[in-house]
Amino acid sequence: MTGTGPFIVSASGIRGVVGSTMTPEVAVRYGAAFGKHLKTIGATDDPGAYVIVGRDSRTSGDLLAAAVSAGLRAAGVSVRNAGIAPTPTLLLAVRDDDRAVGGVVITASHNPVEWNGLKLASGSGMFVSPDAGSAVQQLFEQGSELADWSGLGSGGTLEGVAEHHIDRVLSLSLLDVEAIRRRAPIVALDCVHGAGGIVVPELLRRLGCTVEGVGLATDGLFPRDPEPIPANLGELSRLVRSTGAEIGMAVDPDGDRLALVDGEGDAVGEDWTLALAAEYVLGRRPGPVVTNLSSSQSIEEVAERAGVPFYRTPVGEARVALKMVEVDAVVGGEGNGGVMLPELNLTRDAAVAAVLVLNLLAARGETLREVLAGRERYHMVKQKVGRGDLDPEDVYRRVRSGVPAGAVENTEDGLRLSWPEAREWLHVRPSGTEPILRLIAEAPSLERAEGLTASAGESVHAEAD
Repeated sequence: MTGTGPFIVSASGIRGVVGSTMTPEVAVRYGAAFGKHLKTIGATDDPGAYVIVGRDSRTSGDLLAAAVSAGLRAAGVSVRNAGIAPTPTLLLAVRDDDRAVGGVVITASHNPVEWNGLKLASGSGMFVSPDAGSAVQQLFEQGSELADWSGLGSGGTLEGVAEHHIDRVLSLSLLDVEAIRRRAPIVALDCVHGAGGIVVPELLRRLGCTVEGVGLATDGLFPRDPEPIPANLGELSRLVRSTGAEIGMAVDPDGDRLALVDGEGDAVGEDWTLALAAEYVLGRRPGPVVTNLSSSQSIEEVAERAGVPFYRTPVGEARVALKMVEVDAVVGGEGNGGVMLPELNLTRDAAVAAVLVLNLLAARGETLREVLAGRERYHMVKQKVGRGDLDPEDVYRRVRSGVPAGAVENTEDGLRLSWPEAREWLHVRPSGTEPILRLIAEAPSLERAEGLTASAGESVHAEAD
């Protein structure tokens, strides 16, 4: 079914290397499986129903879009192709279209250019639940029945999804458009040649910002490692300094994550995106906040200062979204720069993150550097260890024995150990998107965070020997 090499199955989709484990055959079979699932649950009973397919800018995207569309249509499900569209743009199109019963996003997010993947959304505009994802995966592995010539789904295109997204962001009740326009900031923007280039620059310009851009073309030819972490933002930092920009913003290839650079050209860490966005939202609409177990405690502290409930979930956007619905959260997301605002969308959205951060700065009349001055700046250290044949439970047992006693333990998603009085925590978990174990620690000092990940890493390697 797939070639040799990495092939990742997540709660809402699959991901692999193009030409090896992610092929047109795989996309056709997966599309057919999703189509069969939608028909089984009755989602396509309305004769006007269709699935919206969109993609990020990777050069393999159009080929895989054609293949997954063929699979859906072969299963008897109609398709409308939105072309290049950021993930939140596509999911918003699904959510706002009464005829859309699902969506397929063709993206590998922050993975290198040779990767691509297929992520599935329900008609609500949320990524499918783990149960639905498992049902589709089972059909994919078993093979699913196809329609005969008279039952094939129709094809077609869907225009205007980017414009719809921009218009909906600008109409948010929380947004003070005029405050941003009066400030008229210069924003340095890096879209890494990804799909975000069709939404974020235009949105910022319509807010009165002067955009100094790099990587705004949507050709999918990533000039650097596309993950928007500080180590990869050197060019953006230089652009901030050379243009006198007030702030720098980096978007990942599918437009759902936003990282920030201050006016001195210093990357501030992607966890601050959600913390600052949440601070703005809670100042106008207090309510519950949801994030995952690997996100910074700076987000939790924003909720504590606002006096609102705070919840953590296992890592995974779908899990955060489901919890947000359950507790009626006003804002949430993940500490990798992903902000979720349920008024608009139950998915991470870099465009939303950008406007919320700009509104916070405008409301306070301060720069990003000034807003962060005097705040506790936690140090987060992240490491990756090849998973191989390691038994995670054995690893967790060794990790427990190698770190300080008295930890508060959470086993919902791997092993999370926290020491609230010391304001330190460690999270060890298998990645859902790469064949690795992730080791993540946070503490007030870099030395302590590095010490926690070092102890965990030694435990992993001891098991591997």
